[in-house]
Amino acid sequence: MKYLIFILGLAVVFLLAYAVSNNRKQIKFKPIVIMLVLQILLTYILLNTGIGLFIIHGISNLFEKLLGYAADGVNFVFGGIANKGAMPFFFNVLLPIVFISVLIGIAQHLRILPFVIKWIGFFLSKINGLGRLESYNAVASAVFGQSEVFISVKKLLGHMPRHRLYTLCTSAMSTVSASILGAYMTLIDPKYVVTALMLNLLGGFIIVNIINPYEVTAEEDIIDIQEEKQTFFEMLGEYIMDGFKVAIIVGAMLIGFVALISAINDVFNSAFGITFQKLLGYVFAPFAFIVGVPSSETVKAGTIMATKLVSNEFVAMLDLTRLKGLSERTVGIVSVFLVSFANFSSIGIITGAVKGLHEQKGNEVAKFGLKLLYGATLVSLLSAAVAGMMI
Repeated sequence: MKYLIFILGLAVVFLLAYAVSNNRKQIKFKPIVIMLVLQILLTYILLNTGIGLFIIHGISNLFEKLLGYAADGVNFVFGGIANKGAMPFFFNVLLPIVFISVLIGIAQHLRILPFVIKWIGFFLSKINGLGRLESYNAVASAVFGQSEVFISVKKLLGHMPRHRLYTLCTSAMSTVSASILGAYMTLIDPKYVVTALMLNLLGGFIIVNIINPYEVTAEEDIIDIQEEKQTFFEMLGEYIMDGFKVAIIVGAMLIGFVALISAINDVFNSAFGITFQKLLGYVFAPFAFIVGVPSSETVKAGTIMATKLVSNEFVAMLDLTRLKGLSERTVGIVSVFLVSFANFSSIGIITGAVKGLHEQKGNEVAKFGLKLLYGATLVSLLSAAVAGMMI
């Protein structure tokens, strides 16, 4: 049965992408099929084999160690503030982002990350039907994040046509930055975080190949990466502050969104006898079903999925941890869906990032902002559907 639902899910996602395609005649089916097969193989390996279990445990143990080191720094500064036995979200989940950010900065400074990103991007460009820049950007987005990645290609923004800019922005919104992977792993099972990261990388290429197909000529297929010359300690200071800014921004957004959703729920419950989130759950229930969630749990799963779309993934993950009675299958599918930046607030973040580097291109991004979110959400649905077939 789950294989039939998977085929149904694929059909719905592809039809929704096809409905808004810029150029249906130019859709390249070969790279789409290749990347879909790769998604299925990677998911099977990660979730159903001993090798996958070894990889997941290795990554999970690495982040557990890193979070332990981060805790030493957090406890030195904030030790004693929390009540005994309490687990403050800001201290235990968000502040470790600072240390992870430092490690990313060191790997960047030592030229390890640029080398890895370049060659993974080169390999992907051979199978995704797109250019080297698009491939670089997708991998770089998964490392640096949806706003920081545009700094590295800022020299190219002014010369970039609208269709290529859409692909770059979709990749940025469909992935998550490496600096917050540890934070996700404290909220949901690490195996779903790692699986979603791989699926979204390929899924972004699949969806843009349908929504936004185009050819990249040899003259256009150039990469001019912008890098700043810094001393080691200048870099350390910058990445420490960047990590702290991310932690503060995520914390502030959580305060605002959780409070706002609570208020809206109360208003809806008083006026209509149903909370806003529960209402969204009914709207998203069909999407939960087509990605493999059991019919008895589609409303609960749809509620979490909708919460992620209207707020952000952290709010949704927190709700998922508090929701009891869900099957392991549903938790896995929903977890994979949540691991991306596809939400309304990301439209503003990406638009602002591009506008800060090139105002005209930032205005272009704002114009296709909703279509950008539409495409990135389809990437999340596709990833969830593939995971649903393997769980």
